[in-house]
Parts: sequence; structure tokens; C-alpha cells
Amino acid sequence: MAYADFVTAMMALFLVLWLAAQDQKIKEAVERAFRNPFMSLTKESAGLLPTQHKDAGQSGGGRFDTGSSSPTEIALLRRLQQDLAASLSKPPDLPEDDEETLRLNLTPEGLRITIFDRTRRPVFEPDSDRLTPYGEWILSTLAWEISRYPSFVLEIEGHTERATRPLNVRYSAWELSSDRANAGRRKLIEHGVAPTQIRKVAGSADTSPLPDRAPEDPTNRRLTILLRVNNQANR
Repeated sequence: MAYADFVTAMMALFLVLWLAAQDQKIKEAVERAFRNPFMSLTKESAGLLPTQHKDAGQSGGGRFDTGSSSPTEIALLRRLQQDLAASLSKPPDLPEDDEETLRLNLTPEGLRITIFDRTRRPVFEPDSDRLTPYGEWILSTLAWEISRYPSFVLEIEGHTERATRPLNVRYSAWELSSDRANAGRRKLIEHGVAPTQIRKVAGSADTSPLPDRAPEDPTNRRLTILLRVNNQANR
């Protein structure tokens, strides 16, 4: 028993010394793991909150374009989907909320991450490209996970709902959606994503509403990040 206790203590000391020698990103990851030790994925959850969209946390089955990606690359995308769902659990300082704030879907193009700018949990300040604390948290967490997979390239796109009035004569939904996409790009790069991974940044204003939503629905106010396998992006 004494020997077993000694070995356990030495292992604990080794782990503490190893952690103290790591950079800030690894320390933050360990902190997230201890903060949510019992977190698990369910078929009806994308990792943030329970959602009515039952496919939000699923991989999409055979819909992924296996003809242009190797099984290893497809497995990496699915692993990243699971890692993101696990990492992006609800921060403890935010209240419970039944609004969908994140959607992860494997599509024929790659892994599509949709971040919804909801009224009760905004990613951006109103009519602005300035990130809220929640927006900074979710994008920095995304960046840490994505940076572990340098073989993927990113396409970032901003969207808005159809407004009843223009924001400004010289600053419309086109400028706002583009500026928000660029704000997301800057935050991802700041937290570890390589600039060379980003291949496209665009604003679509209100021209691409969600298929199941009216153009005026606030749910259309969102940021999408598409992760492609590098060889797919070059096709």
C-alpha cells in the first residue's frame, strides 16, 4: 500500500510539473475539462444546450462527400465535431436558456459551424461588429480546437435578418455582415488559427435566410464557419 501511494504521489507530481510547463492554451483546455467533467454528447444536443433540432449534434450520416476526401479526413472532421460540441458547453456564468445558439453539421462541403447571434445571448453588440464577452468566449474556444487541425481550411460568412429599415445610408447590412465575418476572422487568428487556413471571408447581408425561417426572423442573424479539407478547397 505504501508503495502504491508513493507511485500515485509521484504521478500527481509529474502531472503538476507537466501542466506548469505548458503554454496558456493547454492550461485553458485543462481548466475547461475540469470545469465540465461530466459533460457528454447526446443525439439531440450540439453540446451547448438542448435543442429542438435533432440533427444538430449528429454527423449527417452518409451525406458527406466521401469521393473527394479520404476516410482519415472524414474521421478527423467527425472527431472535430465531437470535440467542439464537448468544448462549447454553457459557460457557468451564463443563465439557462432554451434558445439554440450553436449548430454543428457535417455537409457535403465539410463541417459547418453556425453561431447564432441571439437576443438573450448575443455574439455581437447591436448593429456593430464588436464582440460581446460571450462572442469572444465562443470564438476563442473554436479557435483553440480548430488550430489543432491545420489540414482544414476555413470559410467565414456573416448573415443578417431582413431589417424593417436600413442601418444607415452608408452602412447597410452588407457592411455589417462583412465586418462581423472579419471580426470573427481576427478573433480566430488571435487565438491560434493560422492565417493561411482562412480562404474566404464574406458578408451575405439578408440574402441567405435559413430554409425553415422567414427572412425577417432574428435567427437569420448568424456567423457561419465552414471547415473544408484542404484538397477539397482547391477543387
